[in-house]
Amino acid sequence: MNKCRGCGAIFQTDNPLEEGFIKKENLEKSTLCERCFKIRNYGEYQKITKKNDEFFKILKKINETKDLVILVVDLFNINKDLKEICSYLKNNDILLVFNKRDILPLSLKNTNLLYYADKLGIKYIDKMIISTKKNFNFDFLMEKIKKYKKSNNVYVVGYTNVGKSSMINKIIYNYSTSILDVTTSVLPSTTLSSVTVKVNDELTLIDTPGIIDDGNIMNYLEPAMLKKVLPKDEIRTITYQIRSKQSIFIDKLVRIDCELFNNLTIYMSNALEVSRVFDTTDKLLDLEKHELVVFDNQDIVISGLGFIKVTNSVPITIYTIPGVDVYVRSSLI
Repeated sequence: MNKCRGCGAIFQTDNPLEEGFIKKENLEKSTLCERCFKIRNYGEYQKITKKNDEFFKILKKINETKDLVILVVDLFNINKDLKEICSYLKNNDILLVFNKRDILPLSLKNTNLLYYADKLGIKYIDKMIISTKKNFNFDFLMEKIKKYKKSNNVYVVGYTNVGKSSMINKIIYNYSTSILDVTTSVLPSTTLSSVTVKVNDELTLIDTPGIIDDGNIMNYLEPAMLKKVLPKDEIRTITYQIRSKQSIFIDKLVRIDCELFNNLTIYMSNALEVSRVFDTTDKLLDLEKHELVVFDNQDIVISGLGFIKVTNSVPITIYTIPGVDVYVRSSLI
């Protein structure tokens, strides 16, 4: 049964709109499906709709192995439902890896960011921070994998767009002579099925599909806006001192209304246009309304877009495109 080495989809020659499509004439000679080929060579992305039921079945099978699991978490977009993944992996030791350290300001201490892991309510054997883009801490990561693995097989799991496949490719580049690599993209659901990569005679990594967060803003954006929303470099925070009623706008995606004394610090992509209006306006009032009560030193998270650090207790109203999760958490920073 031939599978695409880039995304793990089983090859099929019938429907170009379904996963794993490959032309019949390429079936014997190509190792990539048409979708992966276009992502890699032309930056074209074909959206494939997957259901989380399929991913949870994979997690159940991983649980039966009792092998080490690397749970990759996007440090910039820590999902609030990580416990759901871990509930399927009770027989596995979990190495918690915070990725994308390069996105948050370098002035922040790694020790403080690691401390936040204890607030997630999940059981892990160890924790660490990496940056795939900067090749940061990969020697340390390999040491931990060697220390905790139960067999040659180590599974890599997480939500979509946390950088699982990019992390594996960096390991291959740094530590393996393998010519295989996994297809990566800034867009969601690139990996469609498990992809097995032999790093060396003592380590095989199994990349699994990203679990879909239905409330993530990335599910509702076109590719051009997606690339704008996803940070490419260290973010430059923006702090607003709120002294009177005013509205803050983040591109055409979000409106924030606040009228009490406060400081709001925005942690989002530098490519987004952020503006403030003191006058009454009906701009973006047609979006979905979220009314929140935020307490001292908490964050407002707009899933997939970023977060806003709030210094004082205050009611805040936020408008977003429909379907996006907006919630309050303990401050990351």
